[in-house]
Amino acid sequence: MLLRMYTITAIVLALKMAALAVVQGRARLNAGAFTNPEDAKAFGAKLASSEPPLVERASKAWRNDLENIPIFLILAWIYVYAGLAAGAFIVYCVLFMLGRITHTLCYLNAIQPGRTIAFAVGALTMLALMIHLFIAVVV
Repeated sequence: MLLRMYTITAIVLALKMAALAVVQGRARLNAGAFTNPEDAKAFGAKLASSEPPLVERASKAWRNDLENIPIFLILAWIYVYAGLAAGAFIVYCVLFMLGRITHTLCYLNAIQPGRTIAFAVGALTMLALMIHLFIAVVV
């Protein structure tokens, strides 16, 4: 059960991040502007000196994912390897996924305080996972 939940979590988070790439591509096409000359030429668009606003927001959401998701997946893998309680692990994974998905949706749509609340849900879930691991594995 632990490995199954880990796998689902990793796939959902990877798909969420892939969706950000799609958002960026569609935003560039919709704006008809690209910052790389070869892209502008290939798509018959104008060359721009900066990215469209939605591309910038998606890029920031992507960077935030890169600061959080790998750490969670490493900690979750330790949890799986240690063979700890499945019930708690499901809660950690579901809360983290919901927090990250909500964070991205709020970031793309400029929703505050939703973005901060969603970030906090993910961060506090990761903190709880760390404490659980420390007590169960280290102590």
